[in-house]
Order: sequence, then C-alpha cells, then structure tokens
Amino acid sequence: MDISAVTQITRETLYVIIITSAPLLLTSLVVGLAISIFQTVTSIQEQTLTFVPKVLAIFAGILLLGHWMLDNMVGLMTRLWSDFSLYVK
Repeated sequence: MDISAVTQITRETLYVIIITSAPLLLTSLVVGLAISIFQTVTSIQEQTLTFVPKVLAIFAGILLLGHWMLDNMVGLMTRLWSDFSLYVK
C-alpha cells in the first residue's frame, strides 16, 4: 500500500464525513440563527433557550435523513472492506 492509496482513502473518508454531517450541522445552524434573531427581537437573553429547539431539529433531521446517512457510511465501509486485500499488500 503506497501513499497515494492512503491519500485516496483519507480523501474519500473525509468527503463522506462532510457530506453525511452537513445536513444536521446546517439544520442546527439555521435553528440557532432563528432562535438568536428571536432573542434579539424580544430582548430575551436566556442561554438555554436554544438547546431544546436544536435538539428537536437534530432529532427530526436524523429521522428524515438517517437512512441516507447510514447508507453513505455503510457504502464507504463496504468499499473499504471489499478492497482490503489490496491494502494488505
């Protein structure tokens, strides 16, 4: 196994991590921004107010996108394990 193979595996793994986590991170960002705007408009400065809506939004995102996220991760692991004999050389 040479350095180009390791680089390719690392690149593919990082790509899958970013693509898989992006929807949930963006959901959390949008909910946090909306709550922050609401807090600014109403002058409510409670730090714990953003926690519950973010948790609920992430939970809803996992319910909606969990199958797709799992398919991405399983696909990567299947590709890695199917080429395992090539890596051992």
